[in-house]
Amino acid sequence: MTKPRLLFLSLGGTITMVQGTGSGITPQLGAAELVASVPALAGVAEIEMESPFRLASPSLDPANLVEVARRIEAGFAAGCDGAVVIQGTDTIEESAFLLDLLVGGEKPVVVTGAMRGADAPGADGPANLLAAAQVAASTAARGLGTLVVLNDTIHAARWVQKAHTALPSAFASPMAGPIGVVAEGRARIFTRLARMPTLSTAQDTPAPVALLTWAMGEDGRLLPALPGLGYAGLVVAGMGAGHVPAGVAPLLGDLAKQMPVVLASRCTTGPVFTATYGYPGAEIDLIGRGLIPAGTLGPLKARLLLGLHLRGAPDRAGLVEAFSAYH
Repeated sequence: MTKPRLLFLSLGGTITMVQGTGSGITPQLGAAELVASVPALAGVAEIEMESPFRLASPSLDPANLVEVARRIEAGFAAGCDGAVVIQGTDTIEESAFLLDLLVGGEKPVVVTGAMRGADAPGADGPANLLAAAQVAASTAARGLGTLVVLNDTIHAARWVQKAHTALPSAFASPMAGPIGVVAEGRARIFTRLARMPTLSTAQDTPAPVALLTWAMGEDGRLLPALPGLGYAGLVVAGMGAGHVPAGVAPLLGDLAKQMPVVLASRCTTGPVFTATYGYPGAEIDLIGRGLIPAGTLGPLKARLLLGLHLRGAPDRAGLVEAFSAYH
């Protein structure tokens, strides 16, 4: 039986880090070294390897991920059956969501990494690489978009979050739970998701979008400066179900006349409300002033979706429709 072909793209991150000449670990390994460290991969698939970047994940930006999406599309067009993207865990939830928005079709894209460096006792990178390959090679994973696989747990890109700074079990999907696990060497999918609309990789990289998390006593003095700083839009991580202090609401309304403003929640999970609270600064008031509710998307992912749509010249109705898919 012919083995599937997988494209491995290594971007850097803890999984590639070993002790250097200075203090601390740094990204040094590439895709070839990572694949060679897991001989069992040869039994899963024929693997093609590239190392487009060797960056700690805080230094990845959306433009990098647009390039990764283009490389995946090219690999799929050349006959690869799935792709594994290897990177640092700090930004996996954002990278995976970008790839979910940009790579269409049925073939699986799996993002993985490690919480421990490559030469650390109990390094989790090899096990995560093997599990990611097993998912990417699986027919069960087809049609699910981009997935995140760590600690033998399979997460959907739209829900996954990094929830701990240190543990190998750092990733969670608090909105709805993981969609599957890897057990006995194969992917077991328990929940199947409908694909969300995808966007083209042929356009420019995402427009710059500011993100402001609202805290008690914050008075909004930064808001009038945002247009002059070159931002094309704003995501507000509001309190609770999407709330800000009463005095801030007029400032956000004024800003929404100049640029798109999306209302998300700073809470770990749950939807932004649209029709419950009516006091000044609550969601009914803010939506009435022109803010666009983010639905179940958290602020990090809402920012990416807005930035991708702002590559063109969408009207308000188009942006409301884009976010309504996540309500």
